[in-house]
Amino acid sequence: MPTIKEIIRDLAIAAYKIGSIFIPVKDNVILFESSNGRNYTGNPKYIYEEMVRQGLDKKYKCIWSFQNPAIEIPGNGEKIKRSRFKFLYYSRRSKFWIFDSRHQYYLRKNKKTKYIQTWHGTPLKKLALDMEKVNMSGHQNIEKYRENFAKNTSAWDYLISQNSYSSEIFKRAFAFDGEMLEIGYPRNDILINENNETKINEIKNKLGIDKNKKIILYAPTWRDNEYYDSGVYKFATEMDFNAMKNALSDDYVLIVKFHYLVKDKINWEDYGDFVIECNEMWDIQELYLISDLLITDYSSVMFDYALLNRPILFFTYDMEFYKDNLRDFYFDINTVPGPLIETTDELVDFIKNNTKEEYFEKYGGKYQAFKEKYNEFDDGKASENIIKLIKEF
Repeated sequence: MPTIKEIIRDLAIAAYKIGSIFIPVKDNVILFESSNGRNYTGNPKYIYEEMVRQGLDKKYKCIWSFQNPAIEIPGNGEKIKRSRFKFLYYSRRSKFWIFDSRHQYYLRKNKKTKYIQTWHGTPLKKLALDMEKVNMSGHQNIEKYRENFAKNTSAWDYLISQNSYSSEIFKRAFAFDGEMLEIGYPRNDILINENNETKINEIKNKLGIDKNKKIILYAPTWRDNEYYDSGVYKFATEMDFNAMKNALSDDYVLIVKFHYLVKDKINWEDYGDFVIECNEMWDIQELYLISDLLITDYSSVMFDYALLNRPILFFTYDMEFYKDNLRDFYFDINTVPGPLIETTDELVDFIKNNTKEEYFEKYGGKYQAFKEKYNEFDDGKASENIIKLIKEF
């Protein structure tokens, strides 16, 4: 028996499908969404901010979809509540959709709307139609998962790629037959164009970080089987934060960056000013800029961070379980440009006993090969290229 809430939802969707037939596209309207409306980050953010820089937010009506419209944005963009009436209206009214994740299943794209799917990373873990098993928030029906994914991707007109490797995987894994935009990621423009002391200090001041301390960024991915609810994941790690603090706090601060799907409340009081938690609201590109080294696992953050030529350590304590039970990998994890580390003690030992120069003496060859393959199209002009495409229409 459906609940009252479910009945109202289904009636609203039915009314939207009927009513949307009568809403025409307006050429200067663009609908943006990042991380399913959770935040203001990623590729859509940097495309929009390039529009603001060029003054195009006055020429185009830029609509931002948020779960919480109180989020601040620059320029003249209009913020709307995701899944409410104005959102549904603009989903039909917009000439462009610029999203970095799958759209909601009930949305209907106007035939005149151009959908630019920016996606959110170079694939390390198996994706979509390439997956042979699924265990996301307890959902294990792989055939249904693939079917839903294929329905979603069939609406995409354009898809951004960071490298030829991604282009090949995306075409197959997403059953994508639209136009591949091999231009690099707009979110990486800042790593190329603003990697300077002025910008770095500006971000450190905003975070209140001691400029005399080095910064470790810890940015792991989420675990499909560790969750609170559908699409709401736990912060899963075996890092011993006490050991990290005791060994490193004199010289370092540790920024812990949750994946945008992770919703967890952790009490960090015992770690004083050593640990700084940055949830999904923080733009990870800014955290890349200010950090001296990255610790990650199977996250695509490695591909973007490599643009900065700074050390990357891989905390892969559960690699075999992850690979065999959650997500298989597209490539040999041993080719990553840094050490695979299984314990906190090993992490501490490596950080304390290896300078940046010594790191690159050991991993410089791998690092350069990694960059040449995976940062192939990143040139600092991706946002400008998307805007050129928009202007063509």
